[in-house]
Amino acid sequence: MATPGENYLRIRQSLAEDVALVVAAKGRSVAEVAQVVEAGATIIGQNYVQEAQALRAELGEGAGRVELHMIGHLQRNKVRRALPLFDVIQSVDSGRLARAVSQRASGVVRAYVEVNVGGEGSKYGVPPDDAEEFVRRMSELGNIRIEGLMTMEPYSEDPEEARPYFRRMKELFERLKGVELPNVRMEVLSMGMTNSYRVAVEEGATMVRIGTAIFGPRPT
Repeated sequence: MATPGENYLRIRQSLAEDVALVVAAKGRSVAEVAQVVEAGATIIGQNYVQEAQALRAELGEGAGRVELHMIGHLQRNKVRRALPLFDVIQSVDSGRLARAVSQRASGVVRAYVEVNVGGEGSKYGVPPDDAEEFVRRMSELGNIRIEGLMTMEPYSEDPEEARPYFRRMKELFERLKGVELPNVRMEVLSMGMTNSYRVAVEEGATMVRIGTAIFGPRPT
């Protein structure tokens, strides 16, 4: 059975150099994450502040070799704890969260706007039709720099069913790239996970977030 480090290298080598690979480490041990860092991983995604805190502490010097991205829903009451831990918050999904981040930040926070591309009630994110206005409002906040968009497509066993959602995100991304606003530098389109990342890349993803294909299924 391949190790997480070997799986990471296999996937990394299958991707174009300009597609970033986020190792989604939700529920994974520090030992597992350390293996992929040793294999060359440069971006680790975490869903929870507590896990990110433990990972930063236990990786020691290794933590300085990676960026830590918040890829789960960030509660406003945890913003203060999250800001020193994460290099990027991918999941800015509401105006209230954006304002909380800007107010509590001591410097400029790199952020992506999370878009609920499938309109699912179970998922967070800004509706696609509201994304441009949301970005315009965020651009007025002094301590946030918007660097991209992120989405989680509706899950399906068939990755082809995700293609229309990824295509819509690419169209939105390109439209927003053409809007000149302060504190906005639309460079990253983060979409696609273990089951769907190949389709996401075909449709224009510049960043994918992969966990299961690297670590295997999470223990139940």
